[in-house]
Amino acid sequence: MCATCGCGDATGPRVSVVAGGEHEQDDSHGHGHHHDHDHDHDHDHDLGHGHPDHTVILEQQVLAKNDGIAVHNRQWMRSRRITALNIMSSPGAGKTTLLARTIRELGRQRPIAVIEGDQETRLDAERIREAGASVVQVNTGAGCHLDAEMIDRALRALDPADESLLLIENVGNLVCPALFDLGEEGKVVLISTPEGVDKPKKYPHIFAVADLVVINKIDLLPYVEFDVDACVAQAKILNPAVRFVVLSATTGEGMDEWYEWIGSRSAISPVAVDN
Repeated sequence: MCATCGCGDATGPRVSVVAGGEHEQDDSHGHGHHHDHDHDHDHDHDLGHGHPDHTVILEQQVLAKNDGIAVHNRQWMRSRRITALNIMSSPGAGKTTLLARTIRELGRQRPIAVIEGDQETRLDAERIREAGASVVQVNTGAGCHLDAEMIDRALRALDPADESLLLIENVGNLVCPALFDLGEEGKVVLISTPEGVDKPKKYPHIFAVADLVVINKIDLLPYVEFDVDACVAQAKILNPAVRFVVLSATTGEGMDEWYEWIGSRSAISPVAVDN
């Protein structure tokens, strides 16, 4: 169980390689595929439970341990010029649609790998595989977020190519994913126009840590009440440096700005994409 938010269960996350529509590997209980991740950390989760006055100390221990693993993840990926992006949203905002289109279009220029986070099923991982990317599914069970140790395990199973783009689709949740560094080069918060304009006010922490906010489903603006300028203004109060991209992952409008931002976070110069 996660001591920070109380999520998770005794079985822990399941890490599965998805290829050719089949479940090829299940790393549910260990680090079976071990390459040169020389991480100097243990996996002892017995940090002490049951006393309310220990909550703050326990949370600090959990987050400190996570941050240590995230540092190693980041070092390992940077040594291979792998650019990792942590994409967070509420369920149904369009993360998988955005990733699938990105793979089909940007994948012509560089290798793309994906880590899919969901509580159950491999449905999104199958969509990603069909779009043309290598993918690992992390099923968190009762867990409501990915953490750095899950990414460590997923990297071992996925073994992404040097100089690749690694897209991490976090579990659909606008609360807990904001707390956990995964080793990424950029945090992306995705919201969609049908969700309403007040998401930054309701979920301030995730917007405060975001590097980029993507407003998706702008093709629905004629049919929903959503003020793009008001949403941007709310988020800028929390995070003056945050950048915005307004797009439709369905129609492709605004995708060029998304690709330009990816290039700005990457060790590799951006390449123009012919839509």
